[in-house]
Amino acid sequence: MHVGLLYSRIRRDEKLLLSELRERDHEVTKIDVRKERFNIGEAPDAFDDVDIAVDRCLATSRSRYVTRFLDAYGVPVVNAADTAELCADKVKNSLVLEAAGVPTPNTDVAFTTDSALESIEEFGYPCVLKPVIGSWGRLMAKVDSRSAAEAILEHKATLGHYEHKVFYIQEFVEKPGRDIRVVATDGDPVAAMTRSSDHWLTNAAKGGEVEEFEVDDEVAELVKRASDAVGGGLLGVDLMETGDSYTVHEVNHTVEFKALDSCVDFDVPAAIVDWLEAKAGQEATA
Repeated sequence: MHVGLLYSRIRRDEKLLLSELRERDHEVTKIDVRKERFNIGEAPDAFDDVDIAVDRCLATSRSRYVTRFLDAYGVPVVNAADTAELCADKVKNSLVLEAAGVPTPNTDVAFTTDSALESIEEFGYPCVLKPVIGSWGRLMAKVDSRSAAEAILEHKATLGHYEHKVFYIQEFVEKPGRDIRVVATDGDPVAAMTRSSDHWLTNAAKGGEVEEFEVDDEVAELVKRASDAVGGGLLGVDLMETGDSYTVHEVNHTVEFKALDSCVDFDVPAAIVDWLEAKAGQEATA
């Protein structure tokens, strides 16, 4: 198998994948997307003879466009361009989860500060404001009062980029100090962990403590349905516990798994490469 690894920076996650691929004697071409030019009709030479490409781009903008180019070139890519598009945008993500009947936090989208404030007041305090494009818990705000809402909305409205003027407002879910990250391949859970913190944001990137989580039947079903809703692939499905059930608040398409690999008694990179081998085999016979 010849794998093209798309990247802009090699992190611990990519090193784990590269090590596993090379241990199995797969050919790997590291493709720094910052150095490539993508023509609308002809693929860059770096993709010659690549059986499957793996998108590990750090920047969402690069991920969305590069996967779209590879789709046009006929180069199989994980994850697919449509999946990247749905997962990268929180509005689109919420819409497809809701349409698929996957429990997900109630969400409003507004385009002016006045209408956004009306949504916030209707949700009540606290509620959550998120950027439509973003990761690692950045630029998220828990809104506890009207005065805080007015200040945050004003800041977002003046930040300049049009995406900040799309106000994504979500109900605040009372979770037990943690959320759940499940890494899955085409809807099949590979492994899972909880991310715990005293802060309302429990992302591992924000310093949340991680611990292995045993996937039960309900979580497995929700992961499968959420994966199907965005088109499948190598995904990170994030859930929160809501009393005796769960809600899916996000599906991630360039999922980081180093924290998961460090806390479970299971070889996460090996399972991912097993799936990539099967995926490349399917593409070869298609």
